[in-house]
Amino acid sequence: MRVPVSWLTEHLETDENYSAEQIAEAFVRVGLEVEEVTPLGPVTGPVVVGRVAEIEELTEFKKPIRYCMVEVAEADDHDDVIEGEPRVRGIVCGATNFAEGDLVVVALPGAVLPGGFSIAARKTYGRVSNGMICSARELGLGDEHSGILVLPSGEAGAGDDAVELLGLDESVIELSITPDRGYAFSIRGLARELACAFDIDYRDPAAIDAPGAEGDAFSVTVEHETDCPRFVARRVTGVDPTAPTPFWIRRRLMLAGVRSISLAVDVTNYVMLEMGQPMHAFDTPSIKGGLVVRRAKPGEKLTTLDDTVRELDPDDIVIADETGPVSLAGVMGGASTEVNADSTDILLEAAVWDPASIARTVRRHKLPSEASKRFERHVDANIPPMALERAARLLRDFADGSIKPGRTDEGGVTALPTVTMQLGLPDRVAGTNYERGATVRRLQQIGCTTEVFTGDDGKSYVVAQPPTWRHDLAEPADLVEEVLRLEGYDTIPTVLPAARPGTGTTASQRRRRSVGRALAEAGYVEVLPFPFVAPSVWDSLGLAPEDSRRRTVSIVNPLEAERSELATTLLPGLLDALVRNVSRGMRDIALFHIGQVTLPKAQQVPVPEVGVAGRPSDAEVASLHAALPQQPVHTAVVLTGNRERAGWWGPGVRASWSDAVRAAEIVAEAAGVELTVKAGELAPWHPGRCAQLLVGDLAVGYAGELHPKVIDKLGLPARTCAMELKLDGLPLVERRPAPSPSPYPPVLLDVALVVDATVPVAEVADTLRGGGGDLLEELNLFDVFTGEQVGEGKRSLAYSLRFRAPDRTLTVEEATAARDTAVAAAASRFGAALRA
Repeated sequence: MRVPVSWLTEHLETDENYSAEQIAEAFVRVGLEVEEVTPLGPVTGPVVVGRVAEIEELTEFKKPIRYCMVEVAEADDHDDVIEGEPRVRGIVCGATNFAEGDLVVVALPGAVLPGGFSIAARKTYGRVSNGMICSARELGLGDEHSGILVLPSGEAGAGDDAVELLGLDESVIELSITPDRGYAFSIRGLARELACAFDIDYRDPAAIDAPGAEGDAFSVTVEHETDCPRFVARRVTGVDPTAPTPFWIRRRLMLAGVRSISLAVDVTNYVMLEMGQPMHAFDTPSIKGGLVVRRAKPGEKLTTLDDTVRELDPDDIVIADETGPVSLAGVMGGASTEVNADSTDILLEAAVWDPASIARTVRRHKLPSEASKRFERHVDANIPPMALERAARLLRDFADGSIKPGRTDEGGVTALPTVTMQLGLPDRVAGTNYERGATVRRLQQIGCTTEVFTGDDGKSYVVAQPPTWRHDLAEPADLVEEVLRLEGYDTIPTVLPAARPGTGTTASQRRRRSVGRALAEAGYVEVLPFPFVAPSVWDSLGLAPEDSRRRTVSIVNPLEAERSELATTLLPGLLDALVRNVSRGMRDIALFHIGQVTLPKAQQVPVPEVGVAGRPSDAEVASLHAALPQQPVHTAVVLTGNRERAGWWGPGVRASWSDAVRAAEIVAEAAGVELTVKAGELAPWHPGRCAQLLVGDLAVGYAGELHPKVIDKLGLPARTCAMELKLDGLPLVERRPAPSPSPYPPVLLDVALVVDATVPVAEVADTLRGGGGDLLEELNLFDVFTGEQVGEGKRSLAYSLRFRAPDRTLTVEEATAARDTAVAAAASRFGAALRA
């Protein structure tokens, strides 16, 4: 909501001149969000009121251009000054919404308008334009730019200072109002908050003496009181339809972002902004018979003020006459009873509507309005008579209207339920001791009536009756919040609680952190994808109908309707992230994620209903845990593109299935377990490029290149690789090794073994390690060769071996003996032979 500072401070009982920045800070202190503080202008130099004396239409141009002689009172001598007449300026203008005799705002040469726009005399369209006639937007008053700003006659004279008249030296504050504070959608509510923040008295704009209802102003019937708890109407006759809206009203509307339309409409908008009570003005002669507030009937239609024919729903609340609906209640009026240029008899209506019904109507018809925004958040049922009186008096004062005796007032005001709270509860919640009487004083400041009593337990309590505009005060916690925010959140002490003694992170937490750190150090980037998947993803991954991963847990209220299942594998979320990165121009990508998967139980246990009145029992907690699905932690990686990027150092190395296997080995090393790798087959991996990962005899995951059909269906880059490992399936190893590096030099030897092509490389490496004994410090495979030299069905595996003794310098003879023992073990198990 946009509010000018002068309109707010008008309702504060103080002689202090608060700046816009002080007011914005005060709003923040009491919990309101300030979006922006916008000072008007700056406008410098001569900006004055001018009277249009003569208009010459320049017809030789394609668009309307006028040469206007504008009286600006006293001015320096100039060629276009008419002798014996008030001094005038010739100004070229393209707007057509003004006539001779109108008062306009003129920026004379030397003036600087908002945005640094300097005004100077210049020749244009064959004339010398000695100034500029300004629009509201050019002056920084609002966004209206369809025509220049025309001032009402009688409110100023030619030559008056327009900067002072228009108040171009003040600021506008824009606030973001939360849905629970509907009362703050008004000057009345915001000024009250400001008075609380500054701890000063407040002048209520609704404090108007509304005369009693001396008979009905108009016949109104309300069919259902729940739809319309209160309906008030007042009639004003003899209104001058040509009367202009006073500029001070137009100015405030402009600064609040509301377009001026006509006096009757502007008055209802003005009162809505001031008091928070939306109103509607009917052209009384257009109403046939009395008004009835009811639900729409099937098939009924209404042409609203935006000239749109709307088919009504039986859930819509309407105001109808004998001909049918004439207004969509609380949202928008109907065109058939619209106040027009000939309306002299006006029926003003102010009502209170059911918030939920108004919200449904707005969404159904996609028709948000300033009125519905307030009705959805509750309005004060106590002020419709005062709001009508304020609007009626404005029409009487500025349009020569006559307020008809009597007021229709259907329904009434229902007091909100009282709330009882321990008097010291705000102090305990805030962890501080407020000044004695602060709680009662703050509750009274927001409009509550209070009563303090001593309970049977000897403690003091306060009974608060919330005001009719605070429907959000329903329980003691709400009252506590009011006291705390008005006393100031900055007065609440911030003391960190002492940490409970314990052992720190658990072994599984430490393992998870180690795995994540190891993958990050290896060049993988962690992502946190959503755990929700669409049922169709399993077909895209090529899973068989009987695959256990298809059996998922469905979400009753998913964030996205098409993603309604909890994932049983981490791959869908990671592959989505991979596709998204590729679509943004990335080519070499390596991602990892450590997270839970959701595995439903074979037989679903019903979830018990547990109340919230107290802590659930141990049996209830156990039954809740029994009903939950299993959620083990997995880790997974996906990678595509180059593992080593191309550059001046070389062409780069493309990522392959072996890199996915290496990622699994990195996880195993970080977890402190030995991983066995052998050929495997499981969707969505390529059957010939898939490795099964085992710890002992237990399969814990798979790694390799994805199947080409899966890559094609998901839109993945070619040769995309992936790995997924059951992290919770790995044995938990508590490792705190103390490093003991040997100070003695190593002996480096290489060996190339020829084995059958079917022999797993990993098993050959394990055999060599076992044969090498304690002296073998490290073993690495650095070459794989196939060809005629080694024979058909054979391959050569070349390993580098590093031998070192912890307590002495190792001799070459000892290292060679250890190597020969390792080769002999491989020859015995696999028939390996040294390559010549």
